[in-house]
Amino acid sequence: MFGVITPPSNGIARSAFARPVARRATWHRPYVAWLVLLDFLGALAASRTAIALLDVADAGFRDTAAPNGVDGMFVLVANLGVPLGWTALLAACGAYDRRALGTGTEELKRVGRASIAMAATVSLLALGFKKDLSRMTVVVVILAALLYTLSGRFLARSVLRYVRRDGGRSSQKVLLVGKLSDALALYDVVTRNPGAGLRPIAIHLPHHPLPGEQVTAPVPVYVGWDLVPLVEEIEADTIAVCGPASLESYELRRLAWQLEGTGLDLVVVPQVTDVTGPRIHVRPVEGLPLLNVEEPTLSGLSLLAKSVLDRLAALVGLILLSPVLLTTALAIKLTDPGPVMFRQTRIGHRGNAFKVWKFRTMYTNAEQRLEALRDQNESDGLLFKMKDDPRITPIGRHLRALSLDELPQLINVLMGQMSLVGPRPLPTEDDDYQGDVRRRLLVRPGITGLWQISGRSDLTWDDAVRLDLHYVDNWSLAYDLGILWRTVSVVLARRGAY
Repeated sequence: MFGVITPPSNGIARSAFARPVARRATWHRPYVAWLVLLDFLGALAASRTAIALLDVADAGFRDTAAPNGVDGMFVLVANLGVPLGWTALLAACGAYDRRALGTGTEELKRVGRASIAMAATVSLLALGFKKDLSRMTVVVVILAALLYTLSGRFLARSVLRYVRRDGGRSSQKVLLVGKLSDALALYDVVTRNPGAGLRPIAIHLPHHPLPGEQVTAPVPVYVGWDLVPLVEEIEADTIAVCGPASLESYELRRLAWQLEGTGLDLVVVPQVTDVTGPRIHVRPVEGLPLLNVEEPTLSGLSLLAKSVLDRLAALVGLILLSPVLLTTALAIKLTDPGPVMFRQTRIGHRGNAFKVWKFRTMYTNAEQRLEALRDQNESDGLLFKMKDDPRITPIGRHLRALSLDELPQLINVLMGQMSLVGPRPLPTEDDDYQGDVRRRLLVRPGITGLWQISGRSDLTWDDAVRLDLHYVDNWSLAYDLGILWRTVSVVLARRGAY
């Protein structure tokens, strides 16, 4: 149990010299310690990389006209000064802020800002001390430090997600406050993604249920408690207010005051859902925070850059993966009579139909056998899904599990019909896309997407549509890179593939 919490009634500071109260959520402390160590080692490796690649002993961080004895100073700067300076800049740019760690792109942006700050710092120091530095050496050190740091943080995130999925450790224990429907909606979202680090343990309703109203929830439900004592009782460390309608404005402000000095976190969930990233801006007007929601970026230079990068990556991928493609084609040909490739009409960008390329994973009479299996369909949407589909060949099961059957779609990407990342193209008619589902067609379909890293065939149709629409509304190049990175681990784990 936590100690007794006695918060101030109106949030007035007790002393100008009082130390900040430690946060009740402590998962980030060992995580930050490991990040500092990884970042230090990454910067040290960057210095060693520059020495190995550019022979900086002769043209590196030192003044070549300096007298003997500089070598010792150079070694000290390379092995200690650069790592310490890099970790200090990361800290100054907020790269160890617990609110940015573990998920999302904000942490990565802050690491990027630290690399820019490092370039500026080195330039100013060189100017101030009148040192003639090798520009190439500086570029290599900064780029290598950025690469090694991002790699270390991706590794740390993978470990953190694994720990969080394994029993909810290293997560914040959250009390959900609001209407039951809003609280359950947030509960579904955070439990669907345990890697986000939020673990709801209770719900507090602002009003008593109506007579005869049924209250059913997967966690205990409380009514009529003061929130701060309730948090102490259930040993939570975070209060999440589910939607601005859950509390009156003055109640929310008073709650924020009461939490001062307690070490508890307060999270307010807006009613605007599935909108993230640069589309959201907070603009204060006379003390009233206005949430501006911009239109999704569905045109312009970003989309052009995505198209160009897609085609270049597809061309390089087809060349590098040609041995895999040829081996897969030969395995299909030797194990089952019939064509190696399977081409089927799919609906793509803006409702335009195209022929998708895939390795054949079913017997040649699969379409004729489909009607006899309709009553065994395990999907609740437009697609037919069946875990033990008898139409799939033995080699086809392995290809589907590793998504190797999708590799020929790099041809579609090269032709501009598909993208590396986007909603999956479905074997349906254009007329089947009605209502909100039609927004899937505002971007090019992809080889992989949010559905692939979030459950694949295990998802319900509603969840798949929700993820596709979320991608359409919030896509960015950084988002695409994150999806591609996570696709590798999902495919290797064979989750949801059949």
